[in-house]
Amino acid sequence: MDLVLLCVFLPLVTVAWGQYSDYYYGPYNYGDNDEWVNVYRQGFNFQCPHGQVIVAVRSVFSKKEGSDRLWNYACMPASQSLGEPTECWWEEINRAGTEWYQTCSNNGLVAGFQSQYFPSVLDREWQFYCCRYSRRCPYSCWLTTEYPGHYGEDMDMMMYTYDYYIRGATTTFSAVDRDRQWKFIVCRMTDYDCPFQNV
Repeated sequence: MDLVLLCVFLPLVTVAWGQYSDYYYGPYNYGDNDEWVNVYRQGFNFQCPHGQVIVAVRSVFSKKEGSDRLWNYACMPASQSLGEPTECWWEEINRAGTEWYQTCSNNGLVAGFQSQYFPSVLDREWQFYCCRYSRRCPYSCWLTTEYPGHYGEDMDMMMYTYDYYIRGATTTFSAVDRDRQWKFIVCRMTDYDCPFQNV
């Protein structure tokens, strides 16, 4: 009898879990052969394909290469409930050598990064590439822990659950270590259009 009940209820539990619990993204494909999007001390521009957003960030630090980092990103399609992006843009530049906090304006989601290295500061300036999905609004926002955990360490940040999106970041810069720590601003997005605009 117990085996019969198990056979009846196991498929129902599996379907319910798939519909109502957070979905695990799994391992990320960082592109061809896991190559870096930049070389040390050079600028770069990375944009996800149309309709996709950043879901993972990987980086390694080298003191001997001008206290710079190699970077790589992974993208995944945004939830179908968001639809297609209605517009995309580059946000304002965040200057090298300073701490900063920025979210995508107009309820946008991060879909790319642009960066330029400055040898005089041994740091980079940053710009987010953001995309807006109809008039969807963020909610349940939170900050991740610091990436990397300590200045000079490798960094590997991944979004582990479906329907959470990176909307921005706050960073601190160490003038001693010449490195930056990141906390990513992560939010869910409504499944309906909002009557207001967050800037």
